Parts: sequence; C-alpha cells; structure tokens
Amino acid sequence: MKVSVMQPYFFPYLGYFQLIRAADHFVIYDDVNFITRGWINRNRILINGSAAYITVPCKNSSQNRLICNTLHALNNENREKLVRKVKLAYKNAPHFHNVFPIIQDVIYTDKSSISELAIESIIKTLEYLEMEKSINKSSSAYENQQLKGVARILDICEQEDAATYINAIGGKKLYSREIFLNKGIELKFLNTSLTAYEQFSEKFVPGLSIIDVLMFNPISKIHELLNMYELE
Repeated sequence: MKVSVMQPYFFPYLGYFQLIRAADHFVIYDDVNFITRGWINRNRILINGSAAYITVPCKNSSQNRLICNTLHALNNENREKLVRKVKLAYKNAPHFHNVFPIIQDVIYTDKSSISELAIESIIKTLEYLEMEKSINKSSSAYENQQLKGVARILDICEQEDAATYINAIGGKKLYSREIFLNKGIELKFLNTSLTAYEQFSEKFVPGLSIIDVLMFNPISKIHELLNMYELE
C-alpha cells in the first residue's frame, strides 16, 4: 500500500494529481491549520500570456484556524466575477466547452467551507479524467488530531498499513527516511516534470492550475503528463 497526504488545494497544479496517481490511497489533510497566501483558496491561470491569480475569498481565514473550519465568502456577485475571469481567459481554448462547466459547478457548489470547495475541485477533476482513487479526509478517518507533524503522518500510514509513504519533493527538508524506516515504511519523494504543452502563445507558462492543463489538452494527453514524474 502506497499512501500520500496533502492539504486540500483549489484546482491544484498537475503535480498534485501526480501525487494522487502515484499513491494507492490519498489522504486529504483538512484538519491542519489554514495557510494564508497559499494554495488552499487560490491558484494561477493563464491571462494574456502570463500567470494570474484566481482567489476564493474566505470569511474567517487565519493560520490559527483549521482548514476544515474556514468558511469561504462566495456570493452571487463574486462567484460571477470568478467564473467570468476564467471564461475570458480560456474561451478560445480547445477544450473550453468540456471543462468550463466543471469550474462553474465547483464555484457554484453549496459547500460552505473552503476545504469542501477545494475537495470538490479535486474530485470533479478526477471524475473528468476518469481516475478512480481511494480518498479519505483526515478530519473524519483517523481520530489522531492530538498528534503533530511527522508523528501524525506516521500514524496515518500505520492505520492504512502502508509500505510506502510518498511526499511532494518539497518535503525533503522535513522528513527523514530513517524515521519512516524505523516504522517499516519506505519514504519516497515525488519529483514532478512540468512538461510543456501547447498554450495560446509560443512561450510556455508552467506550474499553473490544473484548469490550464484541462483547457489545452485532451484527456489522453493529460494522462501522459500525469505519468511524467520520478520517485526518489
């Protein structure tokens, strides 16, 4: 069993979905502290050849509040602005008509927390890509909120009977292979390859929201991109 854990992000970039692809079981880490100016409630799309942010406003965001307890502040007016921003950016993209309804469905969801809205963006994307995965939320599955940091990750791995834990490459400075091996778990880091694909202009802008990948690529091509990673 290979396990990965990550906070819920709003239409995250390709590497997030590679992490889901690489694991047998994916845990959405929704009961840890909210990260301001992070990827939980915002991401970047392509506007006039450059990366530009799209943001879901939140009512009570604080780094002292759990993600799952943070409410979004979407209303009819700012929902329409957000939807229109995406539409204007991608209305001429080759897969706009297939993908745009997904963005609309997520932004107009009746979910009240930013966590559930972000999770909805992940689930809807997986459904579009026909990727069936075993997924849990940490807030409801493990009853180990008293643990912190690596101790909690190890406990999740042990509860899932994981032989391998896969972390994003940025975790190399945080996690020790030896600590995991002491529990009989192999620690791997996913190194993503943000391979260029055709956008509107010749200059490729990497690392954008999965929205950009969906808008410009057929599903078959996206699966090829999802497989372009290495485990170290």
